[in-house]
Amino acid sequence: MKHYEKMHSCLHCHSYIDEKVYTWSTTNYGFELCLTCQSSINLNNSTGEATRLYLSLKKRCVPAELEKFDGYKIIDIAVVDAKVYIEVHGHQHISNPKQALSALKRTCFSIQKGYLTLRIPNALIREYLEETADYITTFLLENKNKIRTSFSP
Repeated sequence: MKHYEKMHSCLHCHSYIDEKVYTWSTTNYGFELCLTCQSSINLNNSTGEATRLYLSLKKRCVPAELEKFDGYKIIDIAVVDAKVYIEVHGHQHISNPKQALSALKRTCFSIQKGYLTLRIPNALIREYLEETADYITTFLLENKNKIRTSFSP
């Protein structure tokens, strides 16, 4: 009896990927990615931690965008329908006063546009990626629902 091949799709672009690409991608990246997205995600300016969090959110069907320009700065991860920006940072963003002030300015700009900014430390992604992505997903759903109910008559 013949069996159909299980269908796999890229977490980033949603295109079909065959079993060989799926196996290689999940073994090497931990996520389903087509060949094009494997190359492009490696070439963008995102840190490994931001990319891993982005892909973990995509795995949870979060409509996240990686490296989104908001008119002022590039956001690591944006979830527009929940009005949340996610910035993934190393220790220098809290220990370096100049970088901390820059982060404060970016946060104020985001708030003026109606967006909340979550700042996630790299160490949290490295040690607790799945738990972090679960918690953020729950927060995003709650915030999206809050936005929806605040605009309903």
